[in-house]
Amino acid sequence: MNRDKLLLAAGCAAFLTAVATAQAPAPPAAAPAPPPFKNLQVFPKNIGRPELISNMKFFAQSLGVRCTHCHVGTEGQPLSTFDFASDAAPTKLVARKMLAMVHRINQQDFGVTDFKDVKVTCFTCHRGSTKPLTAPPPDVNLVPPPPAPAPKASERG
Repeated sequence: MNRDKLLLAAGCAAFLTAVATAQAPAPPAAAPAPPPFKNLQVFPKNIGRPELISNMKFFAQSLGVRCTHCHVGTEGQPLSTFDFASDAAPTKLVARKMLAMVHRINQQDFGVTDFKDVKVTCFTCHRGSTKPLTAPPPDVNLVPPPPAPAPKASERG
């Protein structure tokens, strides 16, 4: 009889332990990692480093500039010394307005919803210059030559 009571008590204890364990709150989740970049106002907050750097290189090439054109830092110093979050450079504020304009043109005028399908970019107007080009360069002939005359019937063979 004592053996039956002992088995019953052990079974109840095991059952209660299982129920208590199942009802225990989960350990607290680790705090979400802070966004890797500060003061992003145009780009998504969760943009990856390679994608952000690729965009910055595209801006630099499109305007023919270097990082210091929009960001606080000293040319020639390591990028780790730059204050990329700072809004001290007026050109950074202009760049944000220009990006908003480019997004608006792509969305409203061309119906673009996916960045890979954009029709207008910084390069569309800037062409490697800090000021958007408003006319063709004077040394470039953009008018195609007239078409060659059609061959005469005797030359067509």
